[in-house]
Amino acid sequence: MIIAAVLLVSTQAFAQSQSGLADLLGNLFPGPNPSPPPAAATGDGSAPPWSGEDGASGHPLMTASAIRQAAANFDNCVASMWPDAARRNVTRENFERFTAGLTPDLRIMDLLDSQPEFTKAIWDYLDILVNDNRLAKGREILAKYKAQFDAAEKAYGVDRYAIAAIWGIESNYSTQMGDRSVVQSTATLACIGRRQAYFKDEFLSALEILNRGDLRPEQLRGSWAGAFGPTQFMPTAFKRYAVDGDGDGRRDVVDNPADLIASTANNLKKDGWQTGQSWGYEVVVPKDFNYMMADRAKAMTLAQWQQLGLRRANNQPFPRSTDKAYLVAPAGAEGPGFLMMQNFRVIMKYNPAEAYALAIGHFADRLRGGPPFVQPWPRQERVLSRAERLELQQLLAQRGFYRGTPDGQIGGQTREALRGFQASIGTPADGFATSDMLERLRGR
Repeated sequence: MIIAAVLLVSTQAFAQSQSGLADLLGNLFPGPNPSPPPAAATGDGSAPPWSGEDGASGHPLMTASAIRQAAANFDNCVASMWPDAARRNVTRENFERFTAGLTPDLRIMDLLDSQPEFTKAIWDYLDILVNDNRLAKGREILAKYKAQFDAAEKAYGVDRYAIAAIWGIESNYSTQMGDRSVVQSTATLACIGRRQAYFKDEFLSALEILNRGDLRPEQLRGSWAGAFGPTQFMPTAFKRYAVDGDGDGRRDVVDNPADLIASTANNLKKDGWQTGQSWGYEVVVPKDFNYMMADRAKAMTLAQWQQLGLRRANNQPFPRSTDKAYLVAPAGAEGPGFLMMQNFRVIMKYNPAEAYALAIGHFADRLRGGPPFVQPWPRQERVLSRAERLELQQLLAQRGFYRGTPDGQIGGQTREALRGFQASIGTPADGFATSDMLERLRGR
């Protein structure tokens, strides 16, 4: 199984991060749009039904009555999108063909608004994703499709190991891609719930893909959020990035390895991939370090980080000391630090979660023959429940450090508030939410 890691969510990556990964293990990390637990595909009698309850978000379109009302109008909603499809050159015949018999999959409403009670620690996440079995399969894939990886690397300048890592983590090398109809899922979300405008574009884009003939309807199956294929393209992302890697006239990112590898490389390239550069480096952070510097907005040259006392965990020099990077300390002062380069930012555009991007970068390095991380993780730390995370935010707000709305999701604003509290009590201001910090906030 594969894991959802959603910390920050936006545009394309909103659905990607809630799709191929989210459908399988789910909910390892909190974020503003938490990923749901898995559910079987509808239509075979095995899927759990919609709960019939209001969504956890409190959005007016996620109340049970609003969902029922929108579901009753589903046929009219789908039909009303024909003029938009026509403007995208979808033929009337194909519009009728691909929407015939569509019914809403209301189970998606529970998945869209699920609220995870517990999450997993980053070290557990990495243990599951970067394991010996997946590495062995990745090396097989790299050897089997060497010619295709060679061609994509030459055309786009994107590291083959990064592409192979995304393939492995998103779908376990095409073995777990999701089995929901992308057309049904995106039509449901385009007509029902709180993300209708976003998913209307995804639904119409799915019709464009089928109308053009790049994929057949039976291939266009994936997650509840509409991502499909071994590297989990959303329909709109397919339109932007999919390429015909072998010149056969189709862009088949589901069953054609040449198209899949080239399209994923094109995606990373267009998002700013820098050829020949690493994603980042594991570093040892000095004990007295000011963790207020661990901020994506505070990029400095590697030489400047060295002046602040940081060094590579393997004691090797940085290849280019003039390269710029920012510091991430995902487990606080007790865990390893990482200096992140431009390519790390690119991976985060694919899925905007630091944990996900770290897993991709590390998996790529391991596929290349690199070693595991050098420094230990603070495995003794207990992950806070959602109720505890809510309480932590509320206590930070009472003390004047947190100005957001408590939601039980530890994002950048909460970590910044926690750093402020930690600095006020003289502990390392690393922004790491632990049970000890909660106890200190409680004043016990």
